[in-house]
Amino acid sequence: MSKRWIGNGLLLLGAMIWGAAFVAQSVGMDYLEPFTFQASRCLLGAVVLLPVIAVMDRKGVSRRPVTREAKKKQLLYGFLCGVIIFAACSLQQCGLLYTTPGKSGFLTSLYIILVPLAGLLFGRRVKPWVWGSVVLALVGLYLLCGSTDFSLGAGELLTLGCAVAFCCHILVIDKITGQVDGVRLSCTQFFVCGCLSLVCAFLWETPRWENILACWIPIGYAGIFSSGIGYTFQIIGQAYTEPTVASLLMSLESVFSVIFGWLILRQSLTPTELLGCLLVFSGVLLSQVPGKAPKLQESH
Repeated sequence: MSKRWIGNGLLLLGAMIWGAAFVAQSVGMDYLEPFTFQASRCLLGAVVLLPVIAVMDRKGVSRRPVTREAKKKQLLYGFLCGVIIFAACSLQQCGLLYTTPGKSGFLTSLYIILVPLAGLLFGRRVKPWVWGSVVLALVGLYLLCGSTDFSLGAGELLTLGCAVAFCCHILVIDKITGQVDGVRLSCTQFFVCGCLSLVCAFLWETPRWENILACWIPIGYAGIFSSGIGYTFQIIGQAYTEPTVASLLMSLESVFSVIFGWLILRQSLTPTELLGCLLVFSGVLLSQVPGKAPKLQESH
């Protein structure tokens, strides 16, 4: 099996994990305020990766030697990715105070068009059929999220900021992949995001330990699987595929969120949403058409 398919498979699994995390977040909000939940899941995600890193070091399976220079890069890139993830999640959560979940889901997913557009600025060419897959996926997400009113208020602008932040995260991961160990990078970014969220929780919320304990199942899933495993799959998977295709595969989280909402929360699934799911899947399948991978042209 080629590394490309391994990378795509990891991104697909990550999208599936994130899709189920929407259910965990929905249930978690019944117990905790947004920053408290975000801090809990991110810090748990960082902690569960520590023994994984220890085992990797003991078994000698780390992809890169842990030199002093590597540690510096790890801290720098981990801090940068952590700040970006914190900004993306916080902007999305704040945007939901002023807009509907449908519009939030669609506007967040606009990173799938922002990624190839931003890549053009750095000389990265996108295969023609991949542009077609982006259009298919956007139409599908539009139907899936039920977004019919495009008035731009505070909530919509905040959510657009979230899409830009996720686009930046994908491009940063694409740029630094291979320079640092993926598991260490994931651990560092969630420690940073968790600490920033914790500060905000104590500033603007009232964290209560008993509420956190009562919410241990949603936090456990969102922390261990969505943060610890899902984002690690993203970092490793992006090492073997181009960022536009990676963004399309990750956009499947919206499809999986609807499916898991239907299976677990018994939420209704309309014919329009089913058509949206089909179009997103079609777009992702189209993006997998074999072809020569585009190369990044270095500017001098």
